[in-house]
Amino acid sequence: MTEVAFHFNTPDKLGYACRLLRKAVGAGSTVVVTGDDGLLARLDAELWTFSALDFVPHGRDGAAPPAVVARSPVVLTGSPRSAPHHQVLLNLGEAVPPGYETFERLIEVVTGEAADRQAARERWKHYAARGYAIKRHDLAQEPQ
Repeated sequence: MTEVAFHFNTPDKLGYACRLLRKAVGAGSTVVVTGDDGLLARLDAELWTFSALDFVPHGRDGAAPPAVVARSPVVLTGSPRSAPHHQVLLNLGEAVPPGYETFERLIEVVTGEAADRQAARERWKHYAARGYAIKRHDLAQEPQ
């Protein structure tokens, strides 16, 4: 069964995603990132510029050749069901991502904004109703 975790109170969703992806790739994990096209485009740009010392290899589905996407440890896509690997799914979107149940892990990133929190509550209810044990990480309570 997919391991589900919510990371709450993220002050900067894209900055947090970049740091999370850097850590995951450094640990040898493969990650599929999903969300709306505009958000994925901004994340793509951010992954190139967020750190002068680090590079997170990634491919954007539809923007990079399929062979590049297939070999990338990080894949940005609006359709996670068709992703080349299914280890970790990072959801930056508002809806339950299609095909999440085919991944080993699902990470939901949630800001403190009211609309984002409300959408996260609905996703939480969806997973809980299906029997998933959900891990909660409140970033506001973690030491900086």
